[in-house]
Amino acid sequence: MLHVAVVGSGPSGVYCAQSLIQQDRVPVRVDVLDRLPCPYGLVRYGVAPDHEKIKSLQNNLRVVLQDERVRFLGAVEVGPGGIAPQELLRLYDAVVYCVGAATDRQLGVPGEDLRGSWSATEFVSWYSAHPDAYWNGALSAARSAVVIGVGNVAVDVTRILARGADELTGTDMPGAALASLADSQVRDVHMVGRRGPSQAKFTTKELRELGSLADAEVVVDPAELALDPHYADPSGLPGVNRRNVEALRAFAERPTQGRGRRMHLRFFLRPVELLAEDGTVRAVRFERTLPDGQRGVTGSGSYEEIEAQLVLRSVGYRGVPLDGLPFDERTSTVPHAAGRVLRAGERSAGEYVAGWIKRGPTGVIGTNRPCAKETVTSLLEDAPGLVRARGADDSVQLPERRDPLEGLRSAGLRPVEWSGWQAIEQAEAALGASLGRGPVKIGEWDALLAAARAERALGNAQATS
Repeated sequence: MLHVAVVGSGPSGVYCAQSLIQQDRVPVRVDVLDRLPCPYGLVRYGVAPDHEKIKSLQNNLRVVLQDERVRFLGAVEVGPGGIAPQELLRLYDAVVYCVGAATDRQLGVPGEDLRGSWSATEFVSWYSAHPDAYWNGALSAARSAVVIGVGNVAVDVTRILARGADELTGTDMPGAALASLADSQVRDVHMVGRRGPSQAKFTTKELRELGSLADAEVVVDPAELALDPHYADPSGLPGVNRRNVEALRAFAERPTQGRGRRMHLRFFLRPVELLAEDGTVRAVRFERTLPDGQRGVTGSGSYEEIEAQLVLRSVGYRGVPLDGLPFDERTSTVPHAAGRVLRAGERSAGEYVAGWIKRGPTGVIGTNRPCAKETVTSLLEDAPGLVRARGADDSVQLPERRDPLEGLRSAGLRPVEWSGWQAIEQAEAALGASLGRGPVKIGEWDALLAAARAERALGNAQATS
C-alpha cells in the first residue's frame, strides 16, 4: 500500500488524487491536505459567484474526495507554523505539492501601493469569502474604477462591479460584500490592456457575457480596435482570438443604450503611473502603445489619464516559495522533471509537484488534468523504490506504521476531516436560510473552525451517550 499526501485541494490536487485511485498498478491511499478547512481551492475562492456552471465543478471534485481511498484533511499548514516538508515525507511514501500560485504579479509603476489600489485577487478573495481576505471599504468612495488587464479574472471583476445587487442575491456571496456592492456608486468600469484585442487573454464566452447584464452596457472605441493589424481581417487568427475580435466589433457597432453603468473596454494603453490625491488614487496615467509588427507593442509618447478611485490590478499570478522546497525565482515555480522535484539538479525521492507551482499560472481548470496525470505517472514509476526506501529507514516500522493523521496531530495540528467540512456546509446553508437566501459562504477563520469543531463535539457527545 502506497500512502501519498497531496498538498492542496484545488483542481490540480484533486486530479492527482483521482489519477492515483483510478490506476490499478499500485494499491494506494491518498490524504488530500489543505491549509484551509474548506476544499476545492480556486473553484471555491477564485470562480466568480455568478458563474454557477463553473462552480458546479465542485460536485466532480467532491466525488473524488469522498472515495473510500481518499481522505480530506483541512486546516493543515505545511511550512512555518505547521509541519515541515521533511517531516511530512516521514509520514508518507510520497508527497505531491499542488499549492498553486498564491500571489500577484506587480505592475512596477509609481503609485501602485496607494490607497484604493488593490490586486484583483484581493478583490476576488473578498467577495468569495476567503478567510485571509482583507478589504477596507475602498469601494464605498469610488465612482469610477480601472481594471488593468484583459484576462478572465479582469473580466470577472469588471462584471461583478457592474452587476446590480439583485443579480447577485441568488449567489453564495457573503453578506458584507453583497451589501457593499449594492451601495456602490461605481458607474464606469474601465478594463484596460496594453496590447490589442487579438492578443487579449479572456475567453469569448466570458467576453460576450458582459453584454448580457441587466443595467450595464459595453463601450468599445472602434478607433482602438482599428489599431490592431488583425482587426480588419481576423480570419487568420486562432479560434478564440478571432471570435474575441468579432465580439468586440459587435460591441463597437452597438448603439448606446443609456444604462446605469458602463464597462469601457480599452486597448493599446500601458499604465505608467497611479496618480494620487491625499494619499489615495485619483487616476491612472497611461501611455498609448502601438503594434511593433512582432506581436508586441511600443510606446508612442502620447499619454492620457483615466479617472479612478479604485484600481484593480489583474496582470497575472506568481508562485511563492514554500519553506523546505527548492524554488526557481525566475519562473516562480519548483524545479522539476516530469513532476519530480529537483534539488540542485538531482531528483528528490518522494517529492513531486503539479499544477501552477509546477508549470506556472497558465491554462484553464481542465489544463490541470494532464499536468496531474504526468506527475502521477512519474510517481507510480518510482513507487517500488519509494517503498524500499521507507523499509530501509529504521525510524519507521513496516507494516505497522501509525496512521499519518496521528503524526499530524502529534505535530500540534488539528486537521478538519470531511465530516467537519460537511458541518461547515450545513452552517452556510443555515446562514443563508436565515437571510432568505441559498447557502451563504462563511468567511472568518474562527467561524469556519467553530462550525467544523461543533460537528466533532456533537459526535463525541453522541458517542458518550
